[in-house]
Amino acid sequence: MAEKQIEHLISKIEKNSIAARLGIKPGDSLISVNGESVEDVFDYRYRIMTTGLSLEIRKKNGTEVSYDVKKGEFDDLGIEFENSFMSEYRSCSNKCIFCFIDQMPPGMRPTLYFKDDDSRLSFLQGNYVTLTNMREKDIERIIKYHLAPINVSVHTTNPELRVKMLHNRFAGDALKVIDRFYEAGIEMNAQVVLCPDINDGDELRRTISDLSKYVPVMPSLSIVPCGLTKFREGLYPLRAVTKEDACAVIDIVEEFQRKIYKEKGVHFVQASDEFYITAGRKMPEEERYDGYLQLENGVGMIRLMENEFKDAIRTTLRDYVKRHPLSLKKLKDKNGRTSYYIDMPKREYSFATGRLAAPYIRKYASWFMKYVPNAKLHVYDIRNDFFGEAITVAGLVTGTDLVNQLKGRELGSRLVLPSCMFRSGEEVFLDDMTKSEAENSLQVPIHIVKSGGQDLVDAFMGSGEEEKFHFFHNPYELDRLNPKENANE
Repeated sequence: MAEKQIEHLISKIEKNSIAARLGIKPGDSLISVNGESVEDVFDYRYRIMTTGLSLEIRKKNGTEVSYDVKKGEFDDLGIEFENSFMSEYRSCSNKCIFCFIDQMPPGMRPTLYFKDDDSRLSFLQGNYVTLTNMREKDIERIIKYHLAPINVSVHTTNPELRVKMLHNRFAGDALKVIDRFYEAGIEMNAQVVLCPDINDGDELRRTISDLSKYVPVMPSLSIVPCGLTKFREGLYPLRAVTKEDACAVIDIVEEFQRKIYKEKGVHFVQASDEFYITAGRKMPEEERYDGYLQLENGVGMIRLMENEFKDAIRTTLRDYVKRHPLSLKKLKDKNGRTSYYIDMPKREYSFATGRLAAPYIRKYASWFMKYVPNAKLHVYDIRNDFFGEAITVAGLVTGTDLVNQLKGRELGSRLVLPSCMFRSGEEVFLDDMTKSEAENSLQVPIHIVKSGGQDLVDAFMGSGEEEKFHFFHNPYELDRLNPKENANE
């Protein structure tokens, strides 16, 4: 029995599971596995990966019961714990000059002010960690359990500059952990939050060059701009990325992409979509994203969505042709050129998103309306009054800004919103306004969609509403509906 016992309350037992057959029930607590206490979910998962094990359980009435278990090596026990992480989250010990949480206004829900810097969350949820909060025991466990990938917020490989940016005297030494993970073959992804005049220019070149030596164990490095709200009083004086800054970053990134691809067969470093939008440059082709390794960091989302949309719009319309009595019509212009469109009942929908993505959604809506003239799609970009106009992403749009800016606008029979506007797994905006409250204020039903191209096409089609099509021509002529040929980019 381990000297220190950490008990974990069981909240649920899966039906017909090993734990259910043993008689373990919700309300019981796990004391140990194989005589050792369990620190967190990683300890638990690692220790049950064997064909024979012993469990010590404290029953709800306080008695302790031991169970000997024979099972397949990878069989789960079917136990869920009240705290799924089986441990408290570790808060961040840094005071980063660009920290977004420090720029939050007062009065919001407490969870929005929690700064995590927990390497375990990097593996479980994809969070980025600075490595400054890691104990020697944490490093050894990651290597022992081979937990990967680990997402690392590097920001700079200049130790002195990293100390300044993270406001942590250990930040420079923490970079040595990357070497240990590399030697152990622990896959890592890295990011740089770019702050103009601080870690750009030659410092950015140094960082990319230094990190490229870890390829392929570190397959990707993203460069993202610092996000600045209007709540920065008393904080480090940062400025927003300008068009000139964005162009300079892209030039450096693309220079290294060519060099690293020639040497190692991967592009490795990518600038986030926001840099290309700010610079007014065309998004890179799909091949340069190396399989979209950092979509959640805003790297390649626009390119992927556009490619998916182009494929989905043709496939979806052709599928409807096959399943319904649809009507494909042919039209010749005054120059004798032939185009095709779909005659379908009128429908009117509205779409709202952040200012960053709105021009692209508006472009896709125009493509769709060219094919389906009876569809009327309104696309609205929401100005971020809550955090400040410099914040342009959809995920930081509040319900209050949405409602205030859409009142009195043409919304049609439904308002479509991206899922990133809502708290994960819930229908609640960042400012705690609920979906139903927004619907009542705007007097229109709200439809939540994911950001994929197929999801967007389904929303344009009115997924969930009755479709009535009247096609009578050869459905395979829909192959002629190609955005690359018929739409202006």
